[in-house]
Amino acid sequence: METARQSDGAIDPVRGHLLHALPKLPTIKLFVAEQELIAEIARAPVEIATGMMFRTNLLETEGMLFVFPVPGPKNFYARNCLIPLSVAYIAPDGTVLQIVELQPGDEKGVSSWSTNVQFVLEVRHGWFDRHGIRPGAIVRTEKGTLLKTFFDANP
Repeated sequence: METARQSDGAIDPVRGHLLHALPKLPTIKLFVAEQELIAEIARAPVEIATGMMFRTNLLETEGMLFVFPVPGPKNFYARNCLIPLSVAYIAPDGTVLQIVELQPGDEKGVSSWSTNVQFVLEVRHGWFDRHGIRPGAIVRTEKGTLLKTFFDANP
């Protein structure tokens, strides 16, 4: 019965995440400094709450971009994650503010230093280091800035 229950979209009543992996979400091409990634877009509350939970694979060229309606402090953790992750906290203008590492099963998470985080990018553990990405790098899409892409706003 547990398998049937998990496949029906059951949601954790406390944390609001699915009890199984998300189906593949819509994707967008991101440019992180000069590096390219294909990122799934998590925008709905259940998508944001579930994220990479229960996933068993993440390619070097893939990630997940979390899009929040307004900036604020963020705390990301790796509950039910099977893959170690690196996470970038990103300002509304696309500037990487902070990069943190998450280990599978970590339920405490790492809080952002900034209260101005509107986007969060999860990738394979160590991806930012392997590609020379540091705080201050700019994240954009093939359509322009993150704000323009997701909120049709200038700059």
